[in-house]
Amino acid sequence: MVMHAKGRRRRWPFAQGSGRYLALTSVLLAVSLVASLLWPSLVTTLVTVLLAVLWGLVMFFFRDPERVPPDGGGQFLSPADGRVVAVLPTVQQRFPGGDTLQVGIFMSILDVHVNRSPIAGRVRSVEHVPGRFLQAFRPEAAEVNEHNFIALQNGPTSVLVKQIAGILARRVVCWAREGDGLEAGQRFGIIMLGSRVDLFLPPDVEVLVKPGDKVRGGQTIVARLRPR
Repeated sequence: MVMHAKGRRRRWPFAQGSGRYLALTSVLLAVSLVASLLWPSLVTTLVTVLLAVLWGLVMFFFRDPERVPPDGGGQFLSPADGRVVAVLPTVQQRFPGGDTLQVGIFMSILDVHVNRSPIAGRVRSVEHVPGRFLQAFRPEAAEVNEHNFIALQNGPTSVLVKQIAGILARRVVCWAREGDGLEAGQRFGIIMLGSRVDLFLPPDVEVLVKPGDKVRGGQTIVARLRPR
């Protein structure tokens, strides 16, 4: 069953779960504005300005724009906004057969933080692994930092997505659960304040990106199945 509440068509322009942060900062800003009007001073003005900046940052951090994934079969979409930092063959024990092609994407603090499904498929498993909180761009961060594994299956095609926490992104959230059905480009989670997402693909796919490329979650095609 597709999780329509977390799908592509929504009117709320902010990420799921952001309501409490937006509400808190909005209330604080409103109280500060009232206080600055009732008791005008340098202190109340400064506090109001700082809270206004914080409110704007929270709005920016939790933005969740609509994305329309490209049509077509046999393609793999980027699970995150950011910059490609790695494209390499590797061995991942959680991937069927072990051999896989890894595409690493670094999400800066300026990128959209919502993660999206690279394919249409069924969630085979979700696994949370505790760990450290190194800077996400460091090569060892992908192995030792706290992370989530989300395994997806569409017929014979397997995909593994790894949400990796960073030095600022100490909260990795996955809304998908084992057995859920996801559409291509559908939202499945978020990493607070950016970090890194690794995508593990079948080893024989045709890769369409390289390190340094900018990608958009749910829109950029990072790889395709080769014709058989």
